[in-house]
Amino acid sequence: MFANFFYFIIALLIYSTYQPSDTTNFTAFKSLFLFLFLLVIFTAYTWRQFQRLNRTMVTHGYAEGDSRFTSLLTRQSILAILIFAADIYGLNLSFFVSDFRLFVLFPTLQAILFILLFIVYLSILWACAHRSYQMLYHAKIVRRAYVTSNISFSMPVLLPWVVISGFSDIIHILPMGVVTRFLSTPEGEIIYFMVFLVIVAMTGPLMIQKFWGCRPLEQGVDRTRIENLCRSVNLGYRNILHWPIFEGRIITAGVMGLVKRFRYILVTRALLNLLEPHEVDAVVAHEIGHVKKHHLLFYLFFFVGYMIISFSLLDLIVYAMIYLDPLVTAFNRMGFDPVTVTSFIFSLVIITTFLIYFRYIFGFFMRNFERQADAYAYTMFDSATALISTLKKISITSRQSPDKPNWHHFSIAQRIEFLRKCELDRTHVGKHNSKLRKGIMGYLVGLVLIGTMGYQLNYGEAGAVLNTHFFEKVIIKELEKTPGNADLYTMMGDLYFSRNNCGDAAFQYENAIELAMRHSRALNNLAWLYATCEDASLRNPERALILAKRAAALEREAHILDTLAESYFINGDIEKALNVEKEALAIANKGRAYYREQIARFEKALKTGVGQK
Repeated sequence: MFANFFYFIIALLIYSTYQPSDTTNFTAFKSLFLFLFLLVIFTAYTWRQFQRLNRTMVTHGYAEGDSRFTSLLTRQSILAILIFAADIYGLNLSFFVSDFRLFVLFPTLQAILFILLFIVYLSILWACAHRSYQMLYHAKIVRRAYVTSNISFSMPVLLPWVVISGFSDIIHILPMGVVTRFLSTPEGEIIYFMVFLVIVAMTGPLMIQKFWGCRPLEQGVDRTRIENLCRSVNLGYRNILHWPIFEGRIITAGVMGLVKRFRYILVTRALLNLLEPHEVDAVVAHEIGHVKKHHLLFYLFFFVGYMIISFSLLDLIVYAMIYLDPLVTAFNRMGFDPVTVTSFIFSLVIITTFLIYFRYIFGFFMRNFERQADAYAYTMFDSATALISTLKKISITSRQSPDKPNWHHFSIAQRIEFLRKCELDRTHVGKHNSKLRKGIMGYLVGLVLIGTMGYQLNYGEAGAVLNTHFFEKVIIKELEKTPGNADLYTMMGDLYFSRNNCGDAAFQYENAIELAMRHSRALNNLAWLYATCEDASLRNPERALILAKRAAALEREAHILDTLAESYFINGDIEKALNVEKEALAIANKGRAYYREQIARFEKALKTGVGQK
């Protein structure tokens, strides 16, 4: 079930990282036809695969049914993701609905629409898989309940995004200019995200349990035992609830909530009906262990860690894409839109990062947290007998192989082996706790290093160097395509000038002016360079004044007049410099303090005679 979390997050990443282009690969009618065609093909193929699995289990037995069923679910889920990606990137479906006013005002609604489309694909998959599930696990659950249980179990993973994104939409349409501008800054985005993440983390369990349709566990022996167990370890909680997942037919329990006011203990009907009282105690003790060992807080922190890593890697991904130009060019020659290709590569890198992080880093900690919770249950009773017998019952009733691990749990056989080791030698509990502490410390050190790198890339000198290098590469590429573009030469000149490389900057500006003699920006910037360059050997006051006059004759903008004033000043004509600077101040819409400083400087020079010829 937990694999569904991956699928939904990947679908969300596919949609959210897609950048719509101005054109589409197909007309609206062709896109609709191809969409329906892919939907039918996916449905038919998935149905056939599960029918084949059913026949195999009937004729050859159920010995390998569990692994075959899981493998087929995984393959078809990946196929659903690929078809969804084709809908987004190939058919450009979002392009045809993006102009709807409601979606313009609330982009989150459009995203929800496409997530619902992905749910359709998975619902088809689960509907096809239902009969196999019944045969394999002797489950009496009806098809509708099987599909809805899979959907409802997975939905909470999208809850933080829906709340954060939806509220952001509301803020941006309200007349809150100051707030909106602040939230548009990197600092504002971080603060907004962290505040709402904390709010969702604390109050999310309340919404989730209502979404699942949980109801309080009735008063009786079962509730009393759980209450007494929680009381014995001073565990605070809001309520103990029936968990109706898969109609309550699977043996499982759960706990959610960082604070006791919004903390819920969940138990299924099968857990209470099929386990002995001491076995129920063991399962609940395992869930208590998650709380006492702060695993829920760590899960939240690992999610934030992924955001930090993604933030740190974004610029590196962009830089890397410059060097993937042959790949991009190859796709472009195949007829794909350049924006779509770039967006696809970006999405692919982000999704790969997500899979590696959660499958191997988060998965490592999750498996070992589960083992730590097992150890906690053992220490609560000083015996692992109850938990071991529970694990065996789960394996038998679910017809799952005890030797089958997954990304978030060790296999049942491995869990039992660890518990028996703890019974023989209690030091195994401490050794495992020490292993986790070292792992967490290593993770934190790595996260700090990556976060520092990300900060430097985005706000530090290293980032500035990489940015200029990146833009240089982009401009050079574009110049290869359009060598007669004066704007590109001007941009290259600006880039060199920002590096204080006046010689190369002047060369690029001169190239721009040669191509376009009335290019006011190139004329102005070159004039400023000749007037102010730190390298005295490159200064050329006379040339600066000529260029500045030509620029001012083309555009009477404040910054251009400032360049003209500076050129008059370095040529010794302070009165003209002062008059032109006053004109610049009169028309300036921003940076007026700078122009006042220039005027004060010129007035002082006029009084003292400094700078006059």
